[in-house]
Amino acid sequence: MAFIDPAKLYPLLFSPIYVPRIWGGTLLTETLGREVPQSNPPIGESWELADRADRQSTVRNGALSGNTLESLVKYYGRLLVGAKWSGHGRFPLLIKLLTVEERLSLQVHPDAAYCRLSGKAIEPKTEMWYVISHRPGAKIMAGLNPRATRQQLLGMLGSLEVENCLQNYPSSSGDAYFVPAGTLHAIGEGNLLLEIQQNSDCTFRLSDWGRVDAAGNSRELHIEQGLAATNFMNRATTRIPGVVGEVEHNRKFALVNHCNDFTADVLKLRNLWRDDTTASGSFHLLTSINNPIKVGRHSENEAMVEVAPGETALIPACFGSYFIVPQKSGSTDVVRATL
Repeated sequence: MAFIDPAKLYPLLFSPIYVPRIWGGTLLTETLGREVPQSNPPIGESWELADRADRQSTVRNGALSGNTLESLVKYYGRLLVGAKWSGHGRFPLLIKLLTVEERLSLQVHPDAAYCRLSGKAIEPKTEMWYVISHRPGAKIMAGLNPRATRQQLLGMLGSLEVENCLQNYPSSSGDAYFVPAGTLHAIGEGNLLLEIQQNSDCTFRLSDWGRVDAAGNSRELHIEQGLAATNFMNRATTRIPGVVGEVEHNRKFALVNHCNDFTADVLKLRNLWRDDTTASGSFHLLTSINNPIKVGRHSENEAMVEVAPGETALIPACFGSYFIVPQKSGSTDVVRATL
């Protein structure tokens, strides 16, 4: 595919990649109005931005339409990704929407130390979730209960009671959860989440709650690996409470600011917001949550891109100053992630 002069790079939108999951649901359609392909099992994930060998996001707007994220990273390098990037390998983050009809497995992702010691080609995975919407009674299970012991967890793995070994929170739109590698977790049914994560697809399942597929088959468990990857010392609270009530002026609230792998904020906007990739030395990923926005250089109309709720725009690291312009009155929420 053809490339363009770096000086002409613009906010990039990508075609979603829909992934069937045994626990998938319909909240993408119900909440965001997405036309989601019918499948069995149902769609559980929409990969909004991905640079994986088996799944590649493709640009769907502007002069770079049709190019894969992988090809852009190889061609533009740090002009796209920024100075904080190592300069080799794939795009460092993966963005998903999760539509959860049945609870996810009890699982854990490995950290860098585990990956090095394993001797296998696996990658660490720290992630965060932002609750877009949820059904009544939905909950999040993330982090070990401070009172739970390793022996109690082992004794309950074959039972639904194992969830009592986790921190349990009722879902609330606007809440976020920081889930560092090594954190035992599960997502309860009835949640629509934005997930920001390291570019990894490694998961160890310790329990699947006795679930079987249409053919009566259980999914594989990884109990030995999962227990070895779990950080039993970390009992920190994973929940980051959302802002209660409307804001009268533009405000930025930190979600994740103490992580070496990415940072994330939520922008609560009432009107035009000015930002700049130069200050961070990195790309910006902007996910509109509840209202459409336009993103780009306000003085250059051709560089303004509309981002619908649930969509993510990639602002190249070399883009510099830009504007976010809410397209509806009231508070508009935007999650911004960067390195």
